[in-house]
Amino acid sequence: MRSDSAKAAEDRPPILGGGRHERRPLALRVPRMVVTGAAACGFLAYAAAALLTVADIVGRRFSLPVPGVVDLVQLFVVAGAWLVIPFAFLVGAHVGVDLVVETMPRPLRRGLRAVASLVAIALLGLILWNCYQTFQQQLLFGDRSQQLGIPIVWYWVPLLVGVALSIMASFLTLFDSPEGVPPA
Repeated sequence: MRSDSAKAAEDRPPILGGGRHERRPLALRVPRMVVTGAAACGFLAYAAAALLTVADIVGRRFSLPVPGVVDLVQLFVVAGAWLVIPFAFLVGAHVGVDLVVETMPRPLRRGLRAVASLVAIALLGLILWNCYQTFQQQLLFGDRSQQLGIPIVWYWVPLLVGVALSIMASFLTLFDSPEGVPPA
């Protein structure tokens, strides 16, 4: 007989820790929570960009524009995008064509998904390496944004974090199918 709390956990959406995902080992749950937390931060960054834009539009009607709105909105949009991308890897939300894959036998589908994850990890590793090198150059140059003088390296930090978390999310899909993809 199952307890009420076990039934409640199964009724929760998978991303909140319910269903079959409740039985994941801690080593898989913690990184998933980190990726989900980064996505929440990315969502908040998008919300901040939208609110700043609206505040600037309304403020201009009263001759009170938001100073440095372009710099801030750019920073928040960059942060939002790169912090949400790992979540797409985690839940299998990237655009894909499964017409051929779904007609294959289950063991072959598993193998193809594993190969796709490994290719993603390799490509993301190259992206991270090249972005880190550019980040180091930005540190050396000390460039700043035009309006507020925000160090340009601040724009690179969410990118580096997002790519690193994307690698982690792709690695996790080797052990557990993404939520958006039925198990092979």
